[in-house]
Amino acid sequence: MKADWRSKPFHLSRRSLWIAFLLAPAAVIMMTFVVWPLVSALQLSFFRFEGLKPGDFVWFENFYKVLFQSPFRDATYNAFWHNIVVFFALMVLENGVALLIAYALLKELPGHRLHQVIVFLPVVLSAVIVGFLWKLLLHPLFGVVNAALGLFGIMGPAWLGSEATALGSIVFANVWHWIGFPALVLLAGMQRISREVLEAARLDGAGDWTILTRIVWPLIAPSVTIVTVLTFIGSFNWFELPLLMADMEGSPGRSTDVLALYFYRTAFGSVTSGIQDFGQGSALAVLMFLFVGAVTFIALKFLRSRELEI
Repeated sequence: MKADWRSKPFHLSRRSLWIAFLLAPAAVIMMTFVVWPLVSALQLSFFRFEGLKPGDFVWFENFYKVLFQSPFRDATYNAFWHNIVVFFALMVLENGVALLIAYALLKELPGHRLHQVIVFLPVVLSAVIVGFLWKLLLHPLFGVVNAALGLFGIMGPAWLGSEATALGSIVFANVWHWIGFPALVLLAGMQRISREVLEAARLDGAGDWTILTRIVWPLIAPSVTIVTVLTFIGSFNWFELPLLMADMEGSPGRSTDVLALYFYRTAFGSVTSGIQDFGQGSALAVLMFLFVGAVTFIALKFLRSRELEI
């Protein structure tokens, strides 16, 4: 007993060192690429920049310019509105269709495993590939989409060249790219539902729509929470596809401008504006982080409480 008592602290210490050794690489990466950039952005947001060199300490002047001083205010709210539109569009189109796909895969129709692969396949593609692919497909002169419409006597528009269709076209490309992820997350939640529950509902005469909306939907609440929160975060970090399919300026007419593009353009400048202000860019980044973090926290608390009620 005495030997065991003395050896116990040694074993605990060795176990703690082993855990620390395993966690150290992740901690270093987290500090280097997440914590340190956040702290740096917060620090730089309080300075007026003259080129690449921080100048005077200006307190909240950069935040005031971004939120209340024209023309920066107009660009901020325009980009913010587009992010909101993207979020609701993805919730309806991407996650709504993903729910139907997941339910169809749950029924294990012939070839359902092949369909799972087909649905998820675009997710593994790079955003660069997806952006250039859909830019070619939507080309007004030799794109496949307008060529297909021409077979029915319909003259397709310049999808990415019109303010009315540019943002919607990029959203559609994003839906095609990512729809497999929420579909498989929701499918995983559906597969946890007891088969006896679904069969009992069918025996009572419930149709597919009733089963999906009255039984399956409430029982996959945890999966819905994950999909909703990730969709919100992704919508407000949207950057690659708008940049690749439109440009840094959010053309045409800033109709595709989003907060991530506006932040990058403000902090590092652009071809047309030539303006580079790390102070205002950092202030915008801090505001984006605080907004996304606060809304995500509130949404998680609310959706988790709904899960408990269900």
